[in-house]
Amino acid sequence: MDDSKMVGGKVKKPGKRGRKPAKIDLKAKLERSRQSARECRARKKLRYQYLEELVSSKERAICALREELEMYKQWCSAMDQGKIPSEIKALLTGDDHKTTQSTSKTPKNSKNQAGSNSNSKSA
Repeated sequence: MDDSKMVGGKVKKPGKRGRKPAKIDLKAKLERSRQSARECRARKKLRYQYLEELVSSKERAICALREELEMYKQWCSAMDQGKIPSEIKALLTGDDHKTTQSTSKTPKNSKNQAGSNSNSKSA
């Protein structure tokens, strides 16, 4: 026990610390590195595709919400003028089933119809 040290009940021999370098073929190591880089690039590509799809879906949602906001603005301006849009009348009378089908298919047309219907009924 003259060369060794006693630490925590275990005998430690003097010398280099850590793992001993394994004799790995340099070509195999380079190939593993290349494969790892290919996999990394593939993961990066997939991540960017996912993020681009996420951004485009959020942009579509924003456009839909802007159209809905514009429709509500038009309804409010019509009501400020004392005209009640036909969609709101339908909601109040309970005919929302017919209105939701027509507004969900063509929200742009329902805006124009709301203005033209309220103008013709109130005039």
